[in-house]
Amino acid sequence: MTTYWCERAWLPEGITDDVLVTVADDGTITAVNSAGRALSGDVISLRGLVFPGFANGHSHAFHRALRGRTHGDGGTFWTWRERMYALAAKLDPDTYLALARAAYAEMALAGITCVGEFHYLHHAPGGHRYADPNAMGVALVQAAKDAGIRLTLLDTCYLAGGIGAPVSAEQRRFSDGTAQAWASRVADLRPDATTRVGGAIHSVRAVPRAALSEVGAAWPGPLHVHLSEQPAENEACQAAYGRTPTELLDEAGVLGPRTTAVHATHLTAGDIALLGGSGTGACFCPTTEGDLADGLGPARELLAAGSPLSLGSDQHAVVDPLVEARALEHGERFRTGQRGRLTPADLLVAMTSAGHAALGWPEAGQIKVGAPADLVAVRLDSPRTAGCLPEQTMFAATASDVDTVVVGGRVVVRDGAHMLGDVGSKLAEAIEGLWA
Repeated sequence: MTTYWCERAWLPEGITDDVLVTVADDGTITAVNSAGRALSGDVISLRGLVFPGFANGHSHAFHRALRGRTHGDGGTFWTWRERMYALAAKLDPDTYLALARAAYAEMALAGITCVGEFHYLHHAPGGHRYADPNAMGVALVQAAKDAGIRLTLLDTCYLAGGIGAPVSAEQRRFSDGTAQAWASRVADLRPDATTRVGGAIHSVRAVPRAALSEVGAAWPGPLHVHLSEQPAENEACQAAYGRTPTELLDEAGVLGPRTTAVHATHLTAGDIALLGGSGTGACFCPTTEGDLADGLGPARELLAAGSPLSLGSDQHAVVDPLVEARALEHGERFRTGQRGRLTPADLLVAMTSAGHAALGWPEAGQIKVGAPADLVAVRLDSPRTAGCLPEQTMFAATASDVDTVVVGGRVVVRDGAHMLGDVGSKLAEAIEGLWA
C-alpha cells in the first residue's frame, strides 16, 4: 500500500486541496480522501496540481525520428510522406525498440501514462516476414514497458497504395496482403496487465471497400481509422465510390462507440451527423495537423453532435498534451473567431478519460477509487504557470512543468527526470544512427 499527498488534485468533482490518494500493491486507487494538511513519513508528496494521467490517443512511434528533418524545403503532406517511407525502410525490431523506448520515455516526461500506437510498420523491407511475424509489434510492447507507460497496440490493416492501386515497394512492409492474413497475425498478439490490443483501418485509401467490414469485425477491441485528413482523400473516395470516407465507413458498419476517427479534418455536415449520431470518437492531433498543413477540423461541432474528443501527438513534431489541448481550443478560435468554444473541463476530458476510453481503458483517466493510480503533478510555480488559476493550468503550462508522473502506482518521472536516465541522449543515439 502506498499513499500520495496531493497539494491540489483534479478530482471528478473538481479541483480539491490536500488530497490523499491510497494505492494498492496492484496499482489501483483504493481511497481518495481530504487530508487537511501535508503529511510526512511514508506519504509521497506531489506538489502543484495533480492531474489524472494523460492519454496519447494517436502515435506513430517511428515518426519521432523525423522531427526537425522535414521543414527545409516546404513541400506538402505527400512529399513529407516520402521522407517517412525512407525512414521506415531503415528500421528493424532492434532499432525500432531503441527508438520507441526513447520516444515513449519522452511521452512519460510530458505526463502521458497511456499511448495508442497506430502500428503499421509490420514486416521487413520488401514485405518479407520476420521469424516472428509480430516482431515489430513486440518491440513496441517492450518499449512501452521499459518506458513505464501503458500501451494500446492498434495493429493496422494496410492493403492498398491508394484507392484501386496496389501497394508500392515502400509500402510492402506495411501490408499483410489480405484482410484475412492481417486478422490471423493480429490474433497471435496477447494483451497483458499493461498492454491492450486493438485494430485499425489505415484509411479508405489503404483498405478497399470490400474489406472494410471484415477488418472492422475482426477484433472486438477499440478500432481506429485515419479519416479525411486530406482533401485529396475525400476527392478520390467520391470519385471511386460516390461517397465521402465517413459515408463509406458508415455503409461498412464500422462506425460506433468503439471506433475513433483520427484527424476528422475535412468533413461535411452529413459526416459530422454520422460520426456524432453513432457515438464515434474523434482524435485530433493539432500540432501534427498544423505541421503538415492539413487544416483545422470541426472539433466543437463533433463534440456537440455526440463524438467524444481525444488528443494525440501523431508524428511527434511536439510531444506535449498540454500544448495539444491548448492548440485544440486555439484551432476553434482560428476557425470561428470565438474564444472558449472548448472549456477547460472539455479539454481535461479529452486529455484524460475520453482518451483512455478510446484506447480501451475506460477505467482510467480519473482520480477515483477503482481507477489505475495514474497521477501527473504539474508545477504551479514555474515562469509559465506562476499566478495562473489552477483550473486554467492547461492554458499556461507545458510539458516542462511536469514534475512527477506515477503510472499504476509506480513513480516513472521524479523531479522532471525519467527513471531511464537522460532521455535526450537516448533519443539522439537512436535517431542519429538511423540517418547515419
